[in-house]
Amino acid sequence: MKKVHVVFHDGGGGHRNAAVALQTVIIQQHRDWQVELIQFQDLTDRLDILRKLTGIRIQQQYNILLQNGWTLGSTQLLRVLQTTIRIFHRPLVNLLVKFWREKPADLLISVIPHFNRQMCESWTKVYPGRPFVTLITDLADFPPRFWIEPIREQYVIAGTEKAAEQARALGHDEAHIFRTSGMILRPDFYAEETSDPAALRQEMGLREDLQTAIVLFGGHGSKVMYDIAEKLDAAGLPLQLILICGRNEELAGKLRARQWKLPKHIIGFTKDVHKLMRAADFLIGKPGPGSIAEAMVRKLPVLIECNAWTLPQERYNAEWVKEKGVGIVLKSFKEVAEGVKRMLEPDTLAEFQKNVAAQENRAIFEIPEILAKLLVETESAEGRAAQATVEAPAR
Repeated sequence: MKKVHVVFHDGGGGHRNAAVALQTVIIQQHRDWQVELIQFQDLTDRLDILRKLTGIRIQQQYNILLQNGWTLGSTQLLRVLQTTIRIFHRPLVNLLVKFWREKPADLLISVIPHFNRQMCESWTKVYPGRPFVTLITDLADFPPRFWIEPIREQYVIAGTEKAAEQARALGHDEAHIFRTSGMILRPDFYAEETSDPAALRQEMGLREDLQTAIVLFGGHGSKVMYDIAEKLDAAGLPLQLILICGRNEELAGKLRARQWKLPKHIIGFTKDVHKLMRAADFLIGKPGPGSIAEAMVRKLPVLIECNAWTLPQERYNAEWVKEKGVGIVLKSFKEVAEGVKRMLEPDTLAEFQKNVAAQENRAIFEIPEILAKLLVETESAEGRAAQATVEAPAR
C-alpha cells in the first residue's frame, strides 16, 4: 500500500476542503493508498512568532481578518509574512526533515501556499526522487514565493491555463506541470440532484416562485453579508436570500434578530452547500476560488466584487469571471442592489447561465490519475536503481 501525505492548514476553509476532497475521492475509488492529512500549523507551532506574541495562531488571525473585512493592505502583510518565512527558512527545513524521517511516505502533496520551498527542500533531502506535488487551490499564482517556486523537483497541478503559464515562466518543464479542467472540489458537488428547487425553497420557508440568491463568504462568513442583506432589503427587488454564515455565529444571530421584508433563510456552518445551491439562481459572494468553482459546478452565475480590499491572490478570479462571461464583478458591494437588478434581467441571466453551463470542471477525478502516474513512475525509477545496485558488483 502506497502512503500519501497531504499537507493543509486552516487559514480560510479552502485548503482543508481540498485535502478532505482528495482523501475522500481516493477512498471512494478504492485505490491501494493510505492517505494521511497533515495540519501544517501543528508541525510548525513552535516557530509561529505571531502566536508567541499574541497567543493566537497565524491561521486564526487570518480568519479574523476575513470575518471582519480587515483586508486593506493585505499585499503588504503578505510580503511581511513571506519575509519572515525566508528568515526562518533553515529552522523550518530542519523541523520538516525530522518529521518526514519519522513519517515516511511515497508522495507528498501540498495544498497550501508560502511554504512549498521549505517542504520541497526538506522532502527531497530525506526522500530524493519521491515526488513533491503542489496542488494549487487558487485560479492563479500570486508570485513571487506564493504557490510556485523555481525548484526543479516541484510538480505543479494547475486548474487554469494562467497558472500553468506561470509555472512555465518559472522554468518548470511540461513533465512537471499538470493541467486540470478546474479547481478541486468535494465529490458531493458532483452528486446527481433530482430534488425540485421549488420544493427545496418551500422547505426553507421561502417562496417557490421567486428568484433566489445564495450569499456565501466562505466557512467563516463575513460581516459584509449583513450590509448586503440591508441594501437588498431596502431595494425592494423581486428576490429572496439564502444566507450561509459559516462558523460566524455572531453574524447569524444578528441576521436572525432583525425583521426583514425580503424572504430569507439563514443558516450557520453546513456541509450541505451543494444541496442549498440547488435552490438558488445565482450566488453573491467574495471572489474566492472555491466559491466560484462550486457555483460553476452547480451551474450558478456569480455576483462578486473586486477592489483594494480584495485579497491579492483572488484578484485574478474577477478577471476570470469577466473573461468567461459567467457573472458580474462590482467595484464594491455598495452597488449590490444595482448588480442584482442587472442579474435579474431575463436576457442577462440567461446569457450567464449559458456560459456557466459551458464550464466543465472534473478536476477531482483527474487529480488521482495524475498522482497514480507519478507513483508508478517513481516505483519504476526506484526499481531500476535497486536493480542497478544489485548488478553493480557483477560488472
